[in-house]
Amino acid sequence: MLSGSGVKIFTGTSHPELAELVARRLGLPLAKAEVTKSGIGETHVRIGESVREDDVYIINTGCGEVNTALMELCIMIHACKIASAKRITAVLPLFPYARQDKKDKSRAPITAKLVANMIQKAGCDHVITMDLHASQIQGFFDVPVDKLFAEPSAILYIRTHFDLDGVVIVSPDAGGAKRATAIADRLGVDFALFHKERKKANSVSRMVLVGHVKDKVAILVDDMADTCGTLCLAAHHLSEAGVSKVFAIVTHGILSGNALKNVEESALEKLIVTNTLPQKENQAQCSKIEALDIAPVLGEVIRRSHYGESVSKLFHEVPY
Repeated sequence: MLSGSGVKIFTGTSHPELAELVARRLGLPLAKAEVTKSGIGETHVRIGESVREDDVYIINTGCGEVNTALMELCIMIHACKIASAKRITAVLPLFPYARQDKKDKSRAPITAKLVANMIQKAGCDHVITMDLHASQIQGFFDVPVDKLFAEPSAILYIRTHFDLDGVVIVSPDAGGAKRATAIADRLGVDFALFHKERKKANSVSRMVLVGHVKDKVAILVDDMADTCGTLCLAAHHLSEAGVSKVFAIVTHGILSGNALKNVEESALEKLIVTNTLPQKENQAQCSKIEALDIAPVLGEVIRRSHYGESVSKLFHEVPY
């Protein structure tokens, strides 16, 4: 709880429900701001209360119309900066353009670096995000970046919903092996992974399972689920390998295109995602989607940040 301490929490239009939950966790009302769009698509922001010498937090995530959300964030940061806010923190549960983090082809842009430059130039002093797709994005900033992890929330969920004796943690690709092994080690359970070969982006041609999964409950873990092609294919292979049930726990449930249909028709018992992105509509359309609330984590990191306390404890524990 924050008591009359010069903290203001603003939200854009991308995920006001999460901002409301974070503000409620801190015992504060959401600060007044009006965000509208003109007939030609320009974003207009009007800050409805004084922010002079305040510690300002602006919550906007990279979902829906991502470019609109990014412009809203930059304009709100700039508006608070020229209104003499003491410190401005951008809270981006899902960092926009995080998958464009390297020059992997000739003439390819490093768009995540461009986004970092835009946020800094707007006047941001600090960034809070969760489960960055690529850790090097932290190095694109010259201001402090607190990268939170959904891992403690996932571990707590697994401990409270599964019998650990029959669980195996599975990474759907080699890139996520570090995340999966960390979770498996914390839980004291077995680990397996898939080696996958892609012929083109978002299309997996072949997957090879490494590890023993027969007669176990397999839990796939990943940082984001977009089209869910990889997760659904991994669930199918696990079923063929003789697992008793397959679940998936993912931080960012982007769920674009035919993702919901793919999940509904897949071998997955349940896809557990966090609410870094809005999930109410997805849950209404797909009975297998379950959402974990990460507002307590964001609320606690805002509280600790404001009072100058360490946030490293939140890398391993879920706040109560």
